[in-house]
Amino acid sequence: MSEMNAPNDAPTPTLLALARAHGVATEYWSYSGVQVQVPVATLRAILGAMGVAAADDDEAAAALAEGEAAPWRRLVPASSVVRRGGGTIELHVADGHDVEVALVLEDGSVRPLAIPEQQPVARSVDGRTRWRVRVPVPADVPLGWHTVQARQYGGDDEVLDSGALIVTPQRLAPPPAERAQRSWGLMAQLYSVRSRRSWGLGDFADLADLAAVAGEAGADYLLINPVHAAEVTTPIEPSPYLPSSRRFLAPLYVRPELIPEAAYLGDAARERFSSLQQTAAKGNTNAERIDRDAAWTAKREALALVHDVPLSPARRARRDAFARREGSALADFALWSAVREHEKETGERLPDGTAIDDPVVTELRDTLGDRIAFHVWLQWIVDEQLNEAAASAAAAGMRIGIMHDLAVGVSTVGSDAWSMGDLYAPGVVVGAPPDMYNQQGQNWNQPPWLPQALAEHAYTPLRDMIRSLLRHAGALRIDHILGFFRLWWIPEGLGPGEGTYVRYDHEAMIGVLALEAHRAGAVIIGEDLGLVEPWVRDYLAERGILGTSVLWFETDEDGGPLAPERYRTDVLATVNTHDLPPTAGYLDGEHVALRARLELLTRSVEDELADFEQERDRMLAMLRSRGLIGDDAGEREVVEALHVLLAASPSRLLGVSLVDAVGEKRVQNQPGTDDEYPNWQVPLADADRRVVLLDDLASSPRFRSLVEAVERSLRERP
Repeated sequence: MSEMNAPNDAPTPTLLALARAHGVATEYWSYSGVQVQVPVATLRAILGAMGVAAADDDEAAAALAEGEAAPWRRLVPASSVVRRGGGTIELHVADGHDVEVALVLEDGSVRPLAIPEQQPVARSVDGRTRWRVRVPVPADVPLGWHTVQARQYGGDDEVLDSGALIVTPQRLAPPPAERAQRSWGLMAQLYSVRSRRSWGLGDFADLADLAAVAGEAGADYLLINPVHAAEVTTPIEPSPYLPSSRRFLAPLYVRPELIPEAAYLGDAARERFSSLQQTAAKGNTNAERIDRDAAWTAKREALALVHDVPLSPARRARRDAFARREGSALADFALWSAVREHEKETGERLPDGTAIDDPVVTELRDTLGDRIAFHVWLQWIVDEQLNEAAASAAAAGMRIGIMHDLAVGVSTVGSDAWSMGDLYAPGVVVGAPPDMYNQQGQNWNQPPWLPQALAEHAYTPLRDMIRSLLRHAGALRIDHILGFFRLWWIPEGLGPGEGTYVRYDHEAMIGVLALEAHRAGAVIIGEDLGLVEPWVRDYLAERGILGTSVLWFETDEDGGPLAPERYRTDVLATVNTHDLPPTAGYLDGEHVALRARLELLTRSVEDELADFEQERDRMLAMLRSRGLIGDDAGEREVVEALHVLLAASPSRLLGVSLVDAVGEKRVQNQPGTDDEYPNWQVPLADADRRVVLLDDLASSPRFRSLVEAVERSLRERP
């Protein structure tokens, strides 16, 4: 898309007004500082995905009028999200009627609400006058999920209506820490961290052991990649940021032999189980690539063997309680899993667009009952093993514990998009506009949530997702938290640069996030890198949500490295990210060399290298000026010095990448690539590409040296 559209492509005032009314940006500022006018075709396509007809000006005018009138037709809005201590509920009452309203609190108690004297606003809707009445929410209404019930009476008809009232905290508490101290944690790609007992990739048992190692070293948290559910058949999507579901989790990470029923396998089943385990374990020493398909093929068969062992009455009661708690959402996820297996085995795929309530699917729900039960059981096992990992973190002294990572969205062909189809916009995907690191923009191939549908569902899909992730975690990192404010929508058939932003009700979405985090006693970190407006960072800080600082991205007015003392306080500060090479590789310019090899550069290699070398030299000069390294410092010394430098910041949380602690140089993910690079498949190894197993980590001199340097620096700099 050109940054200035041709005059004959200019949208009409009516189309502009309609787009803005639905939160669709009609213009935006590019990363190069140029104001971009969004093309008409993009606006019409995105409005169409929202169910808003706008093929011409007549349709746009009708849709604009309908959008303005629709809220007035409801007596009570579907959802109202307020902060504790204030807020109002808006009612729309027909002329000539009275209204009474009550609040049904979460505990079931009923509380009448007073309607104060006011000057209501009137509007004619469908030939009838309606009045907007604002009802204050009493300051002492507790945090939680409540119900507003209203009765309109006294005229020609009586109307009963209800909606959700979600009362959220003003601000989350800061991360737990000793007085005048800050916390550090370890950051790891779980699948890459294997032990001698793994099945070819890191799992929840390895998570428990890694938490113990990190906690004993002084870490207060362990941040891992998203462990959302992926495919249940091969090939499995390697990216943890393109899941099938964000509410349910990946049984790929289960350790089969730790399931209690595994102890009761019969002789033949035990022999087969052992054979599968030994075959999968051979992958633990592969230093080149994680093979998810091989690991899951072995695990799935082994898990089926364990599932065949009858549960004891006590164990059966726990499984049933889990299934009841998760309800129909779990049943639908298990159905999707069973259907995907059925399609794989028979070669008969459901036609595109087949809905979950289609009669064909209803029949499959009956015929695939055994496999549906298997996948319900698997999610219960996942829940149990994550609980064990969380207990391991607590036992090791971690104040925060496991920190999960929330992906931006889900696959277009995954469970969530299928079972909750009415929540997702058809015909569009999300991504990112062009920026200095991805100058063509990015297409993440994920359908966006419809803002209005979320409100109509009272944000319960968001609530349930957050609640599930925080059940056995002390913190949650939100990847691209800007998505709680706006997302870059790309109509199908157009390039990533031909999309535009769509706004979400951030007050409602952040409020729901804060409420669930408060109830779980959890810390929330928002990844707020890139094109994030300053007010967004201020807003997140106001709500007690930490931001993100990356050493290499923090620059001063002259483009040099920013003194760490000037970093924000309310952030998780790190030296690198998973989209950059580990620090040892970054210092070697691997991020330039790799993009050159993959032909991703839009500038010459010489220019890119010159810029990088200037950046690196300035950073090294800062380290020398502070006496952190000498002129002949080696790579390992520089890596440690960078972390010591980071500890001089006031940031509440510091992060240490496990790859930096072992000397790995390969990047986990190279944005802008698919098959060209083994994204999310790189095992943990040292600088010489020798596998580093979890069993040997605690005794590794390099690991001990780095974490001790961080611990010492934090103690010396409260």
